[in-house]
Amino acid sequence: IWTKKCSTIARYRLINRTMARSTCSARLLIRTALLLSICFLLNPADAGRRGFRKNKHDGGEERRAQEDEKEGARRVGRKERKRLEREKAVKFAQMKADGQDQISMTKEAAELRSYELRKKKKKGLFRRKEASLAQVLFPGASPEEYSEREPVPAFVEQVESKRTHLPFDFYDLPSCPEPAEKIQKRFRQRKNLGSRLMGYKLRMSPYNFPTKVDKGCTPLCVVEIGGKKLRWLRKLVDRQYRVHLTLDQLPLLMRSRELNYAVRGYPVGFKAPPTFTGLQEDEFYLYNHIKFTITYREEPNEFEGVRIIGFDAHPVSIDYRKEGEIKSLTQDTNLEAAGKADGFSGCQADSSPINDPESYLKLRSGSSGEPLNIGFSYEVHWQETDIAWADRWDVYLVGSPDDEIHYFAIVNSLMIVVFLTGAVATIMIRTLKKDIAGYNEMQTIEEAQEETGWKLVHGDVFRPPQSYPMLLCVLIGSGAQIGSAFFATLFASMLRMLNPIKKGQALTAVVVLYVFCGVIGGYVSARLYKFCDAKAWKRNTIATALAFPAVIVSMFMVLNIFLRIVGAATAVSFLTVFFIFLLWGCVATPLVFVGSYFGYRADKIEVPTKTNQIARFIPEVPYYASPPISNM
Repeated sequence: IWTKKCSTIARYRLINRTMARSTCSARLLIRTALLLSICFLLNPADAGRRGFRKNKHDGGEERRAQEDEKEGARRVGRKERKRLEREKAVKFAQMKADGQDQISMTKEAAELRSYELRKKKKKGLFRRKEASLAQVLFPGASPEEYSEREPVPAFVEQVESKRTHLPFDFYDLPSCPEPAEKIQKRFRQRKNLGSRLMGYKLRMSPYNFPTKVDKGCTPLCVVEIGGKKLRWLRKLVDRQYRVHLTLDQLPLLMRSRELNYAVRGYPVGFKAPPTFTGLQEDEFYLYNHIKFTITYREEPNEFEGVRIIGFDAHPVSIDYRKEGEIKSLTQDTNLEAAGKADGFSGCQADSSPINDPESYLKLRSGSSGEPLNIGFSYEVHWQETDIAWADRWDVYLVGSPDDEIHYFAIVNSLMIVVFLTGAVATIMIRTLKKDIAGYNEMQTIEEAQEETGWKLVHGDVFRPPQSYPMLLCVLIGSGAQIGSAFFATLFASMLRMLNPIKKGQALTAVVVLYVFCGVIGGYVSARLYKFCDAKAWKRNTIATALAFPAVIVSMFMVLNIFLRIVGAATAVSFLTVFFIFLLWGCVATPLVFVGSYFGYRADKIEVPTKTNQIARFIPEVPYYASPPISNM
């Protein structure tokens, strides 16, 4: 009894000491926290930084009000949050019923877009926090401010169509000449290897956009086309090609408030059926006047200058020959740069052409076969808006008429995968049912020791192939190299080392990482070749370095020849192909040899089971179960 009492007293003393120590530690932590908070409040530099952070980001008082609203939403309970969500759903449903569109640059349309994209405006893996699309899609992107009358460069991209996979360059079409070389050098952007391989060329547009300077109808140039060029242009209109431009990294949009949709780029022209023209065949018309609308935000209390929020276009087809005979000038003449507007009587600074069926520009040569003279013009309007810079990407994810088609295509692919997986699983279960039943019916150890089913081949699983061991080693080594480059690119994307705004950067990373992963490919191929007890290690190393790149480069060169013949914009130049050969021969191949050297010096691969000396006899299969019939 005395021993138990003593042990109990000792335990109480230990507990009291521990509590005293923890109390002292808690007091020390509280005092430290108070001192740090006082120092933080009294430090003027930190106060200045906090004030800077408040005024740094776009949105100002509106943005801070939204943050306060989010903070308040976090504090409310679950029931209150559900009630607020129901009220928002009723409010925006009523706005839709009243005919409010989602693609205009009004405050109501921006709120409706934000509500429709609320699930996409979240980032994080476990605790998904609300964010803007600029933070989700383009992390690290910062706004660009422009002062008044400062020229904003606009770049033309490829002229593409969803009905064909052959894009063309903008300046291959009948168009006005490029700006002067002095202007191009000022705004020229560097191209990476990926953009060159994709055929992505950023070239300055012939249009001029000074900040906050409205322009009426401005004559640009006169182009003369006929014969083969005219027939090719009619074919582009028939295949629904669209012209794509970018301004401040924003793609050009065509909006329709009546139809509530927005699409990128504007069409080259349009086709009218015989029911419209009264002719026996389709008539083709060209858009030669573009109305640009640039939406901007200006907030002197938060930032200096102007931030561009939207870039829209409305194409117009007008035949200036009916308004007044235009002069046939050369294509190298830019009327705006030269200060000339001769012959453009229907295009004045105080006028704005409209789409009128009586004045559409027909893509048709004269009655006696004379060429067609086309006058190009444009106008620019700047409109101010209250939409924040971070929300300017919302309209690109709503209102597109093709989104539903893509959604159904994805669902269709997923359903096919699910059904095929179920069919394969059913076949496997039926095939393996007997073996599983046999394993379940084993009652004694003697029966369990008998080799049945899959155990019959355990002594032949790790047997090196008797025929073409080099082919197996080369394929596995090339696969290891490709897989390493793929996962390294994904890892770099997760670390935000790749900028999604810069086109071609991801492809550049894949090519460069594949080249440097040649060490892994050579090492894996050499280790496996040593396991096969083969002797031609030099041929195996050379085949690993050349096999897969040779196949890919050969296919690429053949496709590039055909693209060159048709004049597609994705055709790669000879200099780019030569640079790829240098990467292959001077970097990738030596790295494969380095990896093979370490692979052959490593120990032989040890397998977990013993391989039988005599291979098991493989019975012949029926003709319908052997290639090539089985591959069908």
